[in-house]
Amino acid sequence: MNVPVKRPAPSRVRPYAKTQQATPMFKRILLGRELAPTTAEYERVCDALWVGDPAMDALVDWMFEFGPKQGRALIMQALNEGYGSIPDCPEPIKAFFKPLDNPPAWVDWDLLNDGIRFIHASGLAANYVLRDLALMGGYLLSGFNQSLVMTGALNNGTQRRVAETGKWWIDCTEPEGLRRFGAGFKSTLHVRLIHALVRRSLSANPDWDEQEWGIPLSQVDMVATYLGFSVVMLGGLKMLGVLATPRESKGVLHLWSYACWLMGVQQEWLVDTEAAGAVLLHHTIMTQSKADWTTRELATALAAEPKERHYAHFAAARRFIAYHQHLSVSQYFLGTDKMVQLGLPANVTPWFPLISIPARMASYIGHRVTPGLRRLQEKRGRAAQHEALAEMFGSGEQAVIKPSKDHPAYI
Repeated sequence: MNVPVKRPAPSRVRPYAKTQQATPMFKRILLGRELAPTTAEYERVCDALWVGDPAMDALVDWMFEFGPKQGRALIMQALNEGYGSIPDCPEPIKAFFKPLDNPPAWVDWDLLNDGIRFIHASGLAANYVLRDLALMGGYLLSGFNQSLVMTGALNNGTQRRVAETGKWWIDCTEPEGLRRFGAGFKSTLHVRLIHALVRRSLSANPDWDEQEWGIPLSQVDMVATYLGFSVVMLGGLKMLGVLATPRESKGVLHLWSYACWLMGVQQEWLVDTEAAGAVLLHHTIMTQSKADWTTRELATALAAEPKERHYAHFAAARRFIAYHQHLSVSQYFLGTDKMVQLGLPANVTPWFPLISIPARMASYIGHRVTPGLRRLQEKRGRAAQHEALAEMFGSGEQAVIKPSKDHPAYI
């Protein structure tokens, strides 16, 4: 659903004239166009900073009118058991869930499953890209950071927050995970509800500056996150020696298009090629503020996260190694200048990627050409991803966002 909005661009947005740098020829050939937005594209992205998630926002408005706790309980029952399980189901719940009960006609499950198998086969390389490139690099764009800071990201445990995101990612990439009652479907709608509650709370907070940031968790913020899980991940995996076939690339994009459509990303923003995604990502980045104190605070907290992991054996040594591995991967992807902006050590070398890429590439290519080995690679890669998640949660429950009493989404 497109919501037409014509409001002045928030001050965090780069002026149009400063977005018009020429694209290098080799990039222009690869992308088939200039990276710089047209006037219409610029206005479209600026307008989207004033759009949240109209369908879920309306459901949350009803929930507060009905009674927050009772309304939330009914919404969660509809999510977990179907709205048909609710006697005399309230119309707002029925209207929200009915379009989601069956996937859109454009969803191709075979293609989506090819994307899942590729992600499994990528093993821990996918974790490195998402953590040390997409998430760490995202902190450079301080416009994204405001909602994180105001929901307690600086003092409520970085490890837990990263683990909860990892749990959602695992759920979405399970076989059949995005089917109606699959783990990924339910986790995604749960997170979508949390986002709407945060949006409602922060919008009413006098410390939230709409004129500078637009609305909290806007369509632009959601689109950039969607592209991080798809386009950025594919690009980062290439840099780590894991190459996707054209079919696998389309499968990954398709997987995250459906997952993030369920999350509330409007269909007009979904892409089906890496080139289109790279252009759109560039357009979302132009709406972001430069690095500031939130960048450094969030980045240093994320960098320190491996020091809290739950390893069964040789914990101190493994935490030390993991800490330096992740710093070296961020250095490899982001470079020294950005490491300095993030407040991270400037003298780090990309030692871990450089020593691991040749072996990873050889292994990946070797397994690809042998069907039996390929299936083994997928199994081992997925096991490594599950193990990494367990190391962050430890003995605690593996759950996707359980707001505490001081969280704006707490009911």
